[in-house]
Amino acid sequence: MQRIPEPELMDAAEQARAYAEADFEEANNLFVDSFRACFGDGLTGRVLDLGCGPADIICRLAQHYPDLRFDAVDGAAAMLDWAKHSLARHGVADRVSLLQRHLPCDDLPASRYEVITSNSLLHNMRNANDFWAMLAARAEDACRVLVMDLLRPESPAAAEELVAQYAADAPPVLRQDFHNSLLAAYRPDEVEAQLARAGLEWLEVRVVSDRHWQVSGSA
Repeated sequence: MQRIPEPELMDAAEQARAYAEADFEEANNLFVDSFRACFGDGLTGRVLDLGCGPADIICRLAQHYPDLRFDAVDGAAAMLDWAKHSLARHGVADRVSLLQRHLPCDDLPASRYEVITSNSLLHNMRNANDFWAMLAARAEDACRVLVMDLLRPESPAAAEELVAQYAADAPPVLRQDFHNSLLAAYRPDEVEAQLARAGLEWLEVRVVSDRHWQVSGSA
């Protein structure tokens, strides 16, 4: 099935609310558990999170890693409003800077980062190569990287089955966004080609669920 791009930002208030209130427990736990399995505990330094959305994953990481500080980037002001409330509710706002930026960008607080993370952003990017080039430019020596995103199904019918399985009870706007995101997602071989073009062959691509792939590694 050919990839069908979707808009880069989920910046409508209805979309942001649906996304912030949705139950992404399984997927977000998968991300955090994968991070811990890849990099262990006791990490220190500065994290760049690309496409933080309502910041649920940032909150989970910040609670588990008290010595990490985060620069969390998203292009949608509506998402960052939800993120601000979430950070305050979880008591980690003092270690997280929320930044409204459209990627790629070069006006971040730090030139290099010890950790770079991203969840479900790449499929929204107009040019995937821009994402990886920015990641490569911001990665400190021995940088730890974890990127996770949706896996494009083999067919439109398979996409419909995933929506029915995982979003049957979700609001219509969220079901439609999930469907569109599946169609806009990349396959592992496409991601491997993107990494090669960016000089990031040290990162490993793995399929980690029936609808997610993951890129991970240390520079």
